Amino acid sequence: MKVTDTICYVGVNDHQIDLFEGQYRVPDGMAYNSYVILDEHVAVMDTVDIRFGQEWLANVEKALEGRTPEYLIVQHMEPDHAANIPTFLNKYPHVKVVATAQAFDLMRQFFALDPGDNKVIAANGGELSLGRHTLRFLQAPMVHWPEVMMTYDAADKVLFSADGFGKFGALDVEMEWACEARRYYFGIVGKYGPQVQNVLKKAGELDIRIICPLHGPVLSENLDYYLNLYQIWSSYGVESEGVTIAYASIYGHTREAALDLDRELREKGVKTAVHDLARTDMAEAVEDAFRYGKLVLAANTYNGGVNPFMDDFLRRLTERNYQKRTVALIENGSWVPVAAKTMKAAFEKSKEIVFAQNNVTIRSAMTDENREQIKKLAEELAQ
Repeated sequence: MKVTDTICYVGVNDHQIDLFEGQYRVPDGMAYNSYVILDEHVAVMDTVDIRFGQEWLANVEKALEGRTPEYLIVQHMEPDHAANIPTFLNKYPHVKVVATAQAFDLMRQFFALDPGDNKVIAANGGELSLGRHTLRFLQAPMVHWPEVMMTYDAADKVLFSADGFGKFGALDVEMEWACEARRYYFGIVGKYGPQVQNVLKKAGELDIRIICPLHGPVLSENLDYYLNLYQIWSSYGVESEGVTIAYASIYGHTREAALDLDRELREKGVKTAVHDLARTDMAEAVEDAFRYGKLVLAANTYNGGVNPFMDDFLRRLTERNYQKRTVALIENGSWVPVAAKTMKAAFEKSKEIVFAQNNVTIRSAMTDENREQIKKLAEELAQ
């Protein structure tokens, strides 16, 4: 696939995978992206997952049309992008490898590999001329590994964005971009919002017409849409008005409260997303918690704390710097209810969390009083 007249896509689709990074469900597979820049000097941008080495090399050879690559640009050392570096160097031993100093440290760790005289350390803001194309390297530490860099091609105004602007899903499956990009972002990159903000500031100084990520489609139209979403996500802003209800229930009483609240909110015209934490894809629940401005946590007391599924969910939120949201609490406890106290304490280090005034405590089973409390909570959240 041609990205421009002189830049070719040579990546692969993976439909064998079920869990990306061993944890994220990817029913539509994954794409591992790589690119070839054809100029006076030829550069290959990144490799692919180890299982697709031969397919990828065949794609590269086809794009080269008999030419020999002179540079391998390594933007990110995570194995889904870097695992075929040794394979590539075995085939093209005279290639110069361009990467950050930290990336070369990781090459030694992963592959016991040192390119020696063929090593080119990419300085932040440094440039490499291929002829018409001049590549400028922008270090992007902790987006989402410390060695990451992005690469800007001034000739075709292309930003090779590493894992930035990536998404779940193979490229031969048609799907809406934002949903799987959002789940990808908050699952994998979300903790590093300030670092993404730094990169967006650098990108704002560039004339970008095309974004070439390491996962997901090449983006060449309506770039303001994608840049705006990344601005919202990385600043922990509210993307959509609505309420996420996340519940963990044992015998169904806490579930009943959560669903009653959902019904009350929907009757008031409030958009909701409801997740049974014992059964949902946790990454989807995290995604919705960051997407909407209000979050309801409903859980039972368990072993002097909170239901373990809720405990897991809270940890996933707070380790990703969950902030700038309104949080409401529904707890259940038959003798000493402490779920609300435990859930609230999870946000002690979180910034700009506002707790709702109308919280609900259930003593074993729902009562008429609880139902009135839920109506008042719905009124508060609907404001």
